[in-house]
Formats: sequence, C-alpha cells, structure tokens
Amino acid sequence: MPTNLAIDQELLRKALEVSGQKTKKDTVNLALKELINRYQQVEIINLFGKMDPDPDYDYKKGRNR
Repeated sequence: MPTNLAIDQELLRKALEVSGQKTKKDTVNLALKELINRYQQVEIINLFGKMDPDPDYDYKKGRNR
C-alpha cells in the first residue's frame, strides 16, 4: 500500500548508513520492526515478578552437565 510520509531526510540518511540496508524502503521497514520488537521486550520485562512461579517446575532437570 503506497503511503506518503514526511520523513526527516537526515535521520533517514543516517539510518540507511548505520543499518546497511540498500533502500530507503528496507531501512524504514527494518526500523519499524525494531521499534515493535523493543516495545514487545518492554512488555515482557514488565511481566517479571507479576506471575506466580510453577511449583512443579524442576529447574535442575533442564541443566546439561
């Protein structure tokens, strides 16, 4: 779907440079994916300490020695 956006050209140039992407489109798509991943990670981090641990979980069973 074609979309017209007013993107800061200097930011786009820097993003293109540091990302190593070949096109502006690829750079913007990568940036959007990174933004989504970052917010999803924050949501997961915010869950720590809010869930009760499973009393039947055996943490030693998963060790490989």
